[in-house]
Amino acid sequence: MRNDKDRHAADLHTRRYYLNKGSLLWITRHGVNSQADSLVTCLRSVADMGFDKRRFYVDAIARDIDRLRDLNLDSADNQINQVIARLEYRLTKAYFRYTMGQNFGFMNPSFVFNRLDTLAPNPYDSSKRPVRFRGLFDVKMAHADDAFYQKAMQMVRCDSVASFLKEVQPKNPFYYQLLEKLKAGGLGKAMRIKILCNMERCRWRQYDNPWQHEKYVVVNIPSFHLLAIDHQDTLSMRIGCGASKTKTPILNSHIKRMELNPQWFVPRSIVLHDMIHRVGNHGYFRARNYYVREVATGKEVDLDRVTRSMLISGAYGIAQRGGKGNALGRIIFRFDNNFSVFLHDTNSKGVFGQEDRGVSHGCIRIEKPYDFAVFLLADKNEKLKEKIYYSMTADSLANKKLVVNNVKVNPQVPLFITYYTLYPLAGGRIADYSDVYGFDAIIFDMLRKYL
Repeated sequence: MRNDKDRHAADLHTRRYYLNKGSLLWITRHGVNSQADSLVTCLRSVADMGFDKRRFYVDAIARDIDRLRDLNLDSADNQINQVIARLEYRLTKAYFRYTMGQNFGFMNPSFVFNRLDTLAPNPYDSSKRPVRFRGLFDVKMAHADDAFYQKAMQMVRCDSVASFLKEVQPKNPFYYQLLEKLKAGGLGKAMRIKILCNMERCRWRQYDNPWQHEKYVVVNIPSFHLLAIDHQDTLSMRIGCGASKTKTPILNSHIKRMELNPQWFVPRSIVLHDMIHRVGNHGYFRARNYYVREVATGKEVDLDRVTRSMLISGAYGIAQRGGKGNALGRIIFRFDNNFSVFLHDTNSKGVFGQEDRGVSHGCIRIEKPYDFAVFLLADKNEKLKEKIYYSMTADSLANKKLVVNNVKVNPQVPLFITYYTLYPLAGGRIADYSDVYGFDAIIFDMLRKYL
């Protein structure tokens, strides 16, 4: 134990247990208990999962079990106390590694992805502020805690290891489709790595998942694609996502309302990096329906009064009036999230004809906004549909009886913004997409310790 330098979470819990004089779990006065056999049988499957059996001491544990049961002991490195000690320790370490990894994943995506991209510094701020990171992952999910390890140990003590090993297996059905593809073999190195990375995504124990709902929306970033499911009905469309420098985050939420002809409040980063040098160019602002507003009150400020220092201060911002030509298009779909990203229409329809649709500052542009709005409605009321269509298409909203500004989505529709470079299709087929943000490489680097 004292020579063990591994730093995985499971390894730290193993050391802590024995440093605190934890009792033997696998060894009794009658020898190795049958629980160890159940564990070894399960551990042999790690090779099918693409992992190295040595990382779980599979063969070493099996040899020591046989050695102890056959009393094949000697005076060198296999004295009885040495064999029992290392067998007990390795069984617990392998058990924790396997059950933690299969139940929660072999990496913590929240920790890794939210320390990946740094935010561009304010070019007008001379103070040396600490580096800030761009949030890229906000999915509520379970992680291994002390209660999990306590339960794992209790399962050994009460002769329930076999049932616990079944309990910790991934719940995502796509995991098993990928596992079978991996076991079939005949794969190139690149495809093998891609399968391992997507299997890891399937292990993450999210609190909410698409298969728990009959009506939901899935956005898959690598495919630049949105899929809306309502029982047997499906709506499919192309999307535009964040560019590599301004990635769309991975998150789960619920779409709660639609806003017609929304204003666009230009993000401060865009103001400081791309627009501040336009101050004084009234023609630029008016041609694009931009105006300057006081952030605290929302009041519009006369362009003649606007200075660069006002925008640098953060007390003033730039907004674009709603309507035709707005960067958000004619409708936006809002949902709670910590990144101020949303699904919305766009006035640049040409993006949907591009193969690489990583074009935004993080928001998701959708190809069929009206169809999507209708999909979200629980009651497909014809009058409401007519109002939405008029409000989205009319150049002048003169007919006030047909104008609608906000529509609640009730009940709210679950939204899953995901990142799968392999994705299940109908009929058991699997689609293959490019790793547009390079996330597979990051996941694979975390998995190397088990390969």
